[in-house]
Amino acid sequence: MGKIAVTLQQALARREQEGARGGVVSRALAAGAGWSVADLLCTFGPRDAPFEERHADVCIAMVVAGSFDYRAATGRELLTPGALLLGNTGACFECGHRHGPGDRCFSFHYAPEYFERLAADAGLAGGRLNFRRASVPALRKLAPLIARACASAGDEGGNAGDSGKGGGKDRPAWDELAVELAAATLHAAGALTRAPAPASATARSRIAQIVRLIDDAPGAPHTLASLAVAAGVSDFYFLRTFQQVTGVTPHQYLLRARLRAAALRLRDGAEKIVDVALDCGFNDLSNFNHAFRAEFAASPRTWRARGGASRS
Repeated sequence: MGKIAVTLQQALARREQEGARGGVVSRALAAGAGWSVADLLCTFGPRDAPFEERHADVCIAMVVAGSFDYRAATGRELLTPGALLLGNTGACFECGHRHGPGDRCFSFHYAPEYFERLAADAGLAGGRLNFRRASVPALRKLAPLIARACASAGDEGGNAGDSGKGGGKDRPAWDELAVELAAATLHAAGALTRAPAPASATARSRIAQIVRLIDDAPGAPHTLASLAVAAGVSDFYFLRTFQQVTGVTPHQYLLRARLRAAALRLRDGAEKIVDVALDCGFNDLSNFNHAFRAEFAASPRTWRARGGASRS
């Protein structure tokens, strides 16, 4: 989280230098059907009065730098890096910085109906869903999810062009991360009552069809939602079953399918590298170069040159 914390300290230094009032700057990172995620950078400090707001939807916010007091009907907590803020739809809350200035969070928001569907698919017992606690502490099981979010949002260029597709600099697919975070939070908060069942023969058949769909058109704008619709199941069920059957997430499989397709085209043709990258589903050449080098231990240009030598 090094760069994340540095960005916060820079914002606080600018506020002090300019003598400006504290505030919260929100940067949209990604959004999909029923969910969104934003990067919130807060520069309020001990001299600022706590501010009151209301959760418009279900909220799970990763605290990635700084600390702050959070008070809601479910409790009062000091939130520190690695912890999760939990917010129920329509619930009022208050945040303050008695102990020090500034914080940074990645705030995931879920439409109530979408979140309840995720919770039911994950194994939530019957009844209306509401968090009974204000936060989840910094647990080891949550660290990989927070690290994946930081790896993406730590790049100030963001990931807006890849919000659903993934495909560059090992950035996460935000749609997958939103689903995984919801399930992990419910587990950590003790809301889930049963373990997921193993994949059935029918489920395996559906996943096999989706794998063929990806391999036949890796450059198409596939998303977690569109692939789940094609499989005829919910986002959560598709993500869980795909991982069970293939051993990787849909985003990871799609990324490698795109890289394989690009590698073949680079060896077999004289197309421009940028055209190959775009046709294979990458929207940024530098991201493509980075991902290609990580996968094949060679740049696209070197890979093509080696291919040409092997044919001569």
